[in-house]
Amino acid sequence: MGRLFGFVGLVAALAVGMYIYSKQIQSTSATAGANNPKAAVNITGVRTDLMAIAQAERRHFATEGKYASLDELVSSHSITISRQRPPYTYEVETSSGGFRVVATRSTDDGSGMPAQLSVDENMEFNESQ
Repeated sequence: MGRLFGFVGLVAALAVGMYIYSKQIQSTSATAGANNPKAAVNITGVRTDLMAIAQAERRHFATEGKYASLDELVSSHSITISRQRPPYTYEVETSSGGFRVVATRSTDDGSGMPAQLSVDENMEFNESQ
């Protein structure tokens, strides 16, 4: 009888865990602005690209003492990322005190994806509709 209650408790705990997990996945897609799975994949890819570019900027600053443009990072083989992931294009804004890597959406396809995603030297993401 004790084993039965233990098994039922385990099943109930798993059910509650799966419910919470599914709600978190839904809210993550909603906060990313994705109304469909393809948009969620695109946003995830763009965020990954932005993070890779930002890390290359930090490495470049550590070795050269200054931030670089996107063209400089590509030509020095610091990154192997293309300059765009449709419908987003990338650019790097630099200053003496920091940088900002920006992905701008070129078209509005109605998917709810943000118009602009960016990451700065503190590795903080921002997005705007």
